[in-house]
Amino acid sequence: MEFGTFILAAQRGYHQPSDVVLRNSIEQAVTSEQAGFDTAWFAEHHFNNYSLVPSPLMMVSHLAGVTKTIRLGTAVCVLPLYQPQRLLSEIGFADIVSNGRLELGVGSGYQQFEFERFGVNVDDAPAVFSEYLDIIMKGLNQKIFEHDGAHIKIPPTAISVRTVQRPTPPIWIAAGSARSMGRAYREGHNLFVTAFHNGLETVTSLRETLEQAAASEGKKVTDARISLLRCCYASDNQAEIDSYLENARFQRRLSEALHQRRQQSEDGYMLKETPTQQDLSFETMQKNLPIGSVNRVIDRLLEEIEILKPDQIAVQTQLGDFDQKTMVKQIETWGDKIIPAVNKALGTTSAPKAMAMHA
Repeated sequence: MEFGTFILAAQRGYHQPSDVVLRNSIEQAVTSEQAGFDTAWFAEHHFNNYSLVPSPLMMVSHLAGVTKTIRLGTAVCVLPLYQPQRLLSEIGFADIVSNGRLELGVGSGYQQFEFERFGVNVDDAPAVFSEYLDIIMKGLNQKIFEHDGAHIKIPPTAISVRTVQRPTPPIWIAAGSARSMGRAYREGHNLFVTAFHNGLETVTSLRETLEQAAASEGKKVTDARISLLRCCYASDNQAEIDSYLENARFQRRLSEALHQRRQQSEDGYMLKETPTQQDLSFETMQKNLPIGSVNRVIDRLLEEIEILKPDQIAVQTQLGDFDQKTMVKQIETWGDKIIPAVNKALGTTSAPKAMAMHA
């Protein structure tokens, strides 16, 4: 089983300067490599405090210089907000400087707040995403490509800065519907999925949707690699757990507000957290998620892995203003205890790099 860290780089208030948030995120990625995680993933968001990473490819390029083995991923590049022909060169650059460690995650985006400020209609995002992904695949696979589509026309064009991974880096699609899952299976891409803060019932439903999507394209579920994004936290300290849960709920409240286009901000930047009917109690969240003692987290992960059968668990690390030193220790705990135990239970061994880090 592969393990990743998903690093959102959130800012809960002005008590967290942006430079500190970003440096903390970098420290978490470096610690993730030392702990034996396989991949560090970075989000992309703009213009508010939900996440401070404007370009995951810039984070990948920076981390390429301060890490050696961990793979570095975009989760995700929001394609409708880019010029795809420029993005192609930036993808090539990031893959080159990371010595072929780039994992390229792409998605359509959902936050109207962002799209409006780029002058892009969020209602067009699915169609634009579909067309731009076509262009990305042409540019990665063809020395000279052209495109004549509904949203953009590109004359014969050569991308001079090309990826070292051939024919392409691994491509991941953020998939929340059978339609987007179907495209991934049809075109040979990998999948990001999430059960949010829900429990085993949602994980089971997710597996069923994946099976249906694969079957609709004449494929097997295993024809795509699957990464499950999950809030997880291991501790015997209930105050720590409650802090993580409280920050997870904060982050979900902002995400829901942005998705439902009802975000609020008194100063035009810092979004207000407002309770919603979708809020879950801490007790329910802890019951639903791999959260609790180390043994509880291991056991719950094994349950979820048995149902969903993912190739990777992407652990959501920093949320809101959770304490940085505590989060760094949490990442180390995963490397020391949880990842080896899960792999032992699954009958696999930890990656050689993980063992080397602890030698």
